[in-house]
Amino acid sequence: MNDGGTIALPWLVIRQDDNGNRYRVGRYATRAEAQKIADSLDHRGHKQLYWVERIGQHDDATRN
Repeated sequence: MNDGGTIALPWLVIRQDDNGNRYRVGRYATRAEAQKIADSLDHRGHKQLYWVERIGQHDDATRN
Protein backbone atom coordinates (compact mmCIF):
# COMPACT_ATOMS: atom_id res chain seq x y z
CA MET A 1 0.00 0.00 0.00
CA ASN A 2 1.33 3.42 -0.89
CA ASP A 3 0.12 6.30 1.24
CA GLY A 4 1.09 9.95 0.76
CA GLY A 5 3.63 9.71 3.60
CA THR A 6 5.73 7.20 1.70
CA ILE A 7 6.70 9.80 -0.88
CA ALA A 8 7.09 12.68 1.59
CA LEU A 9 9.05 10.59 4.14
CA PRO A 10 11.06 8.06 2.13
CA TRP A 11 13.93 7.55 4.64
CA LEU A 12 13.71 5.08 7.52
CA VAL A 13 15.77 4.60 10.64
CA ILE A 14 15.88 0.89 11.47
CA ARG A 15 16.95 -0.67 14.77
CA GLN A 16 18.13 -4.24 15.18
CA ASP A 17 18.21 -5.67 18.71
CA ASP A 18 20.49 -8.32 20.21
CA ASN A 19 18.17 -11.09 18.98
CA GLY A 20 18.19 -9.93 15.37
CA ASN A 21 14.69 -8.42 15.47
CA ARG A 22 14.31 -5.31 13.31
CA TYR A 23 12.05 -2.36 14.00
CA ARG A 24 11.27 0.86 12.21
CA VAL A 25 12.19 3.73 14.54
CA GLY A 26 10.96 6.57 12.33
CA ARG A 27 10.47 8.00 8.85
CA TYR A 28 12.18 11.15 7.61
CA ALA A 29 12.14 13.46 4.62
CA THR A 30 15.88 13.45 3.98
CA ARG A 31 18.70 10.99 4.37
CA ALA A 32 20.66 13.57 6.38
CA GLU A 33 17.82 13.95 8.88
CA ALA A 34 17.47 10.17 9.25
CA GLN A 35 21.24 9.74 9.63
CA LYS A 36 21.34 12.41 12.35
CA ILE A 37 18.70 10.49 14.34
CA ALA A 38 20.43 7.13 13.79
CA ASP A 39 23.77 8.59 14.90
CA SER A 40 22.18 10.14 17.99
CA LEU A 41 20.60 6.82 18.99
CA ASP A 42 23.78 4.89 18.23
CA HIS A 43 25.87 7.14 20.49
CA ARG A 44 23.69 6.37 23.51
CA GLY A 45 25.77 3.26 24.11
CA HIS A 46 23.08 0.60 23.77
CA LYS A 47 23.88 -2.68 22.03
CA GLN A 48 21.28 -2.12 19.32
CA LEU A 49 22.36 -1.42 15.77
CA TYR A 50 20.83 1.55 13.91
CA TRP A 51 20.96 2.32 10.19
CA VAL A 52 19.22 4.32 7.48
CA GLU A 53 17.33 2.86 4.52
CA ARG A 54 15.22 4.30 1.75
CA ILE A 55 11.68 2.88 1.63
CA GLY A 56 11.61 -0.19 -0.59
CA GLN A 57 15.32 -0.85 -0.15
CA HIS A 58 14.77 -3.63 2.41
CA ASP A 59 11.05 -4.34 2.87
CA ASP A 60 11.51 -6.93 5.65
CA ALA A 61 12.54 -4.27 8.16
CA THR A 62 9.43 -2.19 7.62
CA ARG A 63 7.03 -4.99 8.51
CA ASN A 64 7.68 -4.82 12.29
